[in-house]
Formats: sequence, structure tokens, C-alpha cells
Amino acid sequence: MTHPLIPQVIELATPVANALGLDVVGAVFHTNQHPPVLRVDIRNLEQDTSLDDCERMSRALEAALDAADVIPDAYVLEISSPGISRSLTTDREFISFKGFPVVVMTSAPHDGQTTWTGQLLRRDETALYLSQKGRSIAIPRQLITKVQLVERA
Repeated sequence: MTHPLIPQVIELATPVANALGLDVVGAVFHTNQHPPVLRVDIRNLEQDTSLDDCERMSRALEAALDAADVIPDAYVLEISSPGISRSLTTDREFISFKGFPVVVMTSAPHDGQTTWTGQLLRRDETALYLSQKGRSIAIPRQLITKVQLVERA
């Protein structure tokens, strides 16, 4: 379950990241640690996300969080990059990674298989479309459990 502060953190972090040429991928607040850890995942869409990107975001977001007083108690802020082998979840990610190789996993077999690999073409309300050797394949969205980018060698 998502911590109730996460939507507020993402709303605050998104313009901070955009001003730095970055994108907020997600955030998690680990309250079971002492002090709690707020992890914000970022991505640089122009190039690989660097340590410098994480440092710049950390400084800028820390200032914004302190000014907004979103989290009143002590916490640790972590800025990280989810890496290339990550799951796609948002419409924006499906648009950004069009043409990239992905692995699609389904809860039940579709055309006899539960794992599909191909180039991401698009996703609409009913299906996700892959290209396999130039052939378009439609996988029903209700069967899909995970779509993950494949790391390019």
C-alpha cells in the first residue's frame, strides 16, 4: 500500500525534477526504518541517469521538502535511478519507451505462452502491441501482469 504522503511528494518533486531535465519515476516512503527513508526514483530521458543527476535532485528536492514542511519528523532522503531493467507502468513510460525491447508476462497463457519478448509498439485501452520479427502481436491488457524493459547489450 502506498504511503499517504507519496502523492504530495510526487506533486512537489515533479516540477523540481523537470527544472533539472529529469523525470520522477516513483517514490516510496519506508516508515519501518529508523529514521524513515523517503526514496524518490528519477530518470534522465536524454542520457543514462548519473550520480550527478541524483545529487542535483537530492539538493533541490531536500530544499523544496523542507520549505513545504511535508514530512514533519526526521527522515532520510534517497534519490536513485531504477535502472534500465525496470517495469513500465504509466502511459508516459509506454510512450517514452516505444520501440524498446520488452518482456511481457501474462497471468494466463495467450496464444499458448505466458512470456512474450519483442519491441514495444504501443498500448491502448484493450491491448499492448509488440513487434516480433516485423509481425505485430496484440496481448490483451487484462492478462498482463508485468511489462519490463530488456537491457540492451
